[in-house]
Amino acid sequence: MSRPQKGEKAPHFEGVNERGEKVSLDDFRGKKLILFFYPKDDTPGCTAAACSLRDDYDKLKKHGFEMLGVSPDKPAKHQKFIDKYSFPFSLLADEEKEVLQAYGAWGRKKFMGREYDGVLRSTYIIDEDGKVEEVIEKVKTKTHAQQIAELLGLD
Repeated sequence: MSRPQKGEKAPHFEGVNERGEKVSLDDFRGKKLILFFYPKDDTPGCTAAACSLRDDYDKLKKHGFEMLGVSPDKPAKHQKFIDKYSFPFSLLADEEKEVLQAYGAWGRKKFMGREYDGVLRSTYIIDEDGKVEEVIEKVKTKTHAQQIAELLGLD
């Protein structure tokens, strides 16, 4: 599956968050969105990336960004992850992997010589008009928020 590219319209999505509330791309119309895809709640790399975003959330919010994480975990697991690390942003439960596939974030991975299908960690910056402004395919888990800030030229 190909990834949406910079300048293209972001694929529409809808699903439920950690509270079972319906969330869609339309909810962010007129706002800038950091949409990040990660494999699994409460694992070392995913926790590091999410905590980096949490720690710089106010800075990114100051620049007008909303934030939404997406993984195939269930809503209840997302809620436990949010509660454990005090995340100020919502997490979308994509159990059917429809959003992951629409954004090219589901595919073939290699780990320790083994190949399997899984979540391809990536982040999309979507502008107020619903267009892809930036795509990060090589996420630096421990410094992801700084990676985003540098890419966008934020102070």
